[in-house]
Amino acid sequence: MCNFSLYSANFLLTIPSYISGVRGGLQGPGAISYNGFEESGTIPPLGSPHHTPKSSSLPYIDDTTPTNVTSFVGRSAFLSCRVRNLGNKSVSWIRHRDIHILTVGDYTYTSDQRFQVTYHRETDDWTLQIKWAQKRDEGIYECQINTQPVISYFVLVTIIVPTARILGASDLFVAKGSTINLTCSIHFSSDPTAYIFWYHDDNVISYDSSRGGVSVITEKGDITTSVLLIQNANWRDSGRYSCSPSNADVASVRVHVLNGKLITPIYAD
Repeated sequence: MCNFSLYSANFLLTIPSYISGVRGGLQGPGAISYNGFEESGTIPPLGSPHHTPKSSSLPYIDDTTPTNVTSFVGRSAFLSCRVRNLGNKSVSWIRHRDIHILTVGDYTYTSDQRFQVTYHRETDDWTLQIKWAQKRDEGIYECQINTQPVISYFVLVTIIVPTARILGASDLFVAKGSTINLTCSIHFSSDPTAYIFWYHDDNVISYDSSRGGVSVITEKGDITTSVLLIQNANWRDSGRYSCSPSNADVASVRVHVLNGKLITPIYAD
């Protein structure tokens, strides 16, 4: 959070115009009201709803600025806003879901230290960085210039969460004496999976226990897979099996060991 005692009186006078622009909705032809978004639940059109003349004197937002930003959980997301001819105006970043002013100029207006703005003079780019991005950071963000009416540019942020899943149905039926074969795959991970634990009910599976016949094969790559093999299955092997990777949520399946042979249905032609 910034120290307000460092601000000049002139800078502080600009703040009401930001608050008025955000709470009262955007003004002027082609503008879109925030109140309209809240009531309808619709998503504002990405980019800029304004058709600002690209003259030598009026500020405008370069419409080549990306309107979609995708990042992984735990990584940084970078939102660009290329403002031309800014002059004596200021640029702010606003989070749409709670209409929260995150930054104004070089100053930060949130206690969440993950948010930081950087001005790149060579490209006229006001870049909002969201450090250690989380799923809750998804949504619409607005870059706004405090002109009259205000000029806005909307950017959609998507955060990808690594997921684990065990191939097949949620219930697996195997015959007594056969092999239980479970494959867990981890998708959408930006970092290599450091480890994968397998659980039987609430107990970590040991591959060198006295039971014997338990092994695991792990292959790492863009999609990491872990294959659990349990030979000579018996009724004690029934229960919930869970795959728990280092970088994704737990995936589970329930195994039923049957006391007889599985019957494969035969369909007539």
